[in-house]
Amino acid sequence: EKWKGCVSKQHKEAEQAGEKELCVLLGRQLGEPGRFAYAALCGISLAGLFPENEQSSFRTEFIQGFVRWLDLPDAVLPAMTAFAGGLGGEGTETFTDILLKDPILKDNPAVIIQDLLSFSLRDGYYDARARVLICHISLLLRIPLEELEFLEESLLESLKEQKEEESESAEVSRKKKERRKKLKRYLLIGLASVGGGTVIGLTGGLAAPLVAAGAATVIGSAGAAALASTAGIAVMASLFGAAGAGLTGYKMKKRVGAIEEFEFLPLTEGKQLHITIAITGWLCAGKYGSFTAPWSSMLQSREQYCLAWESKYLMELGSALDSLLNGFVNMMAQEALKFTVLSGIVTALTWPTSLLTVASVIDNPWGVCLHRSAEVGKHLAHILLSRQQGKRPVTLIGFSLGARVIYFCLQEMAQEKDSQGIIEDVVLLGAPVEGEAKHWKALTRVVAGRIINGYCRGDWLLSFVYRTSSVQLNVAGLQPVDLDDRRMVNMDLSSVVNGHLDYMKQMDTILKAVGIRTKECPPEEKGSGSLFPPLAKKSQREAASEAQGEENTGKEEDEAGAEALPAQRRDSSSSVLGEP
Repeated sequence: EKWKGCVSKQHKEAEQAGEKELCVLLGRQLGEPGRFAYAALCGISLAGLFPENEQSSFRTEFIQGFVRWLDLPDAVLPAMTAFAGGLGGEGTETFTDILLKDPILKDNPAVIIQDLLSFSLRDGYYDARARVLICHISLLLRIPLEELEFLEESLLESLKEQKEEESESAEVSRKKKERRKKLKRYLLIGLASVGGGTVIGLTGGLAAPLVAAGAATVIGSAGAAALASTAGIAVMASLFGAAGAGLTGYKMKKRVGAIEEFEFLPLTEGKQLHITIAITGWLCAGKYGSFTAPWSSMLQSREQYCLAWESKYLMELGSALDSLLNGFVNMMAQEALKFTVLSGIVTALTWPTSLLTVASVIDNPWGVCLHRSAEVGKHLAHILLSRQQGKRPVTLIGFSLGARVIYFCLQEMAQEKDSQGIIEDVVLLGAPVEGEAKHWKALTRVVAGRIINGYCRGDWLLSFVYRTSSVQLNVAGLQPVDLDDRRMVNMDLSSVVNGHLDYMKQMDTILKAVGIRTKECPPEEKGSGSLFPPLAKKSQREAASEAQGEENTGKEEDEAGAEALPAQRRDSSSSVLGEP
């Protein structure tokens, strides 16, 4: 009742002050030094994260819009443009300190993330580069990364008709609900534009319950009116794809080239502002006979899909792999082959004659699937470019031929216009693709966050199928990709993966090894955002700092749980990135 009364009072005051004063954005409540430091920090971070020439228009447009968003004088624009152009990087710590000293951030630094999220969503388009930036700013300000996830979820739930039952005995749950209510109002105010624009949500159908529930008392008459407007519905729909159907609404109406099967299967039932698509590398009889089976424990996002593609050919490949490993090559021979591959002197003469005589068992289905995976990857690229998934960040994860699908998807996207800002992170495990850095350079034009190459040096099967190829010793799934780019992360999975088939059988362990969340983690301990901090060296120092701070500070149970994992994740990510 107090909350309702407070909102009602604020609503009346806002009406008297006029609609423009109704939506005072959180960022504008900072003092002028704080706003300058805030914009400068974003500009410097943009230059560090996206220094490429092709990203210059994004950096410039972002910082120009942000200066207006914060109501900073035009006189600061040249300085901010210079920061976004790569100057002033040494001022990061100074600007961070100035921002954290602002009274608005004293009790709750996370309001900055609320504001940055609101700014990033203002046009109904959640750019993957903006999300990577938000994750990076969170780390600079020592804000747990799952705070962003919480804010994103709050934004979605604010436009749904919630009928959650209050649990009087669950004190932690009740506190979270009260906090969520407060955040809903903040987010809605931030998203209702000062000029009476639109509020972003799911679809027009989900906006109706909020209006019926008396949205005017929450976000004011201007924001509530925007919800019901045609423009508002159009912006809301753009974020989540056609009529909210998203990827599950896509069905291949007719055969596309050589592709016979292409469909998205939901792995989860939720909705999220960022999504994950998993791609399986082959199918086999029994437990792993479905596309979804390897991904049963993955929980990187509340909205996850699995790509079903060419099951007939992938099942034939799986049968061939099973025959090869269980019928023709015994365990002792497999161990010998593993060490042969590790020695790095693989030639046509070193492969056992017994294996070469049955090579056609694997060569034929493997060759067919190599070709089809490339075609499927190109088709996936055009699906993503058409925004079938809506205008929000996408993370792609695949193993074996599924990783090859992702590789060719990114290569195809790199050749198209408007391909930036769609892909946040990609994880390629045991990828049967070229391992030379020059072939991977194009991927950096498309991926905003991390390009993770998980490989196993002793994967004799992958080496064997490439034995007649000119790139037999330069396969990404067998070695690191030596690409000098902050996005590139090479992970040696040799301690987890003994052979190529383990990519399917050990997926739960592999997901944890590369930093993907799984269902075993309690909700309070789930990490969030981009797979790893965008700038590794910075994040390592801050992880240590935050870990030290957590030892000295006693907080409420739900907040402590929320802060515990990011420190762990950042520690692990530093080691992943090759730092001691």
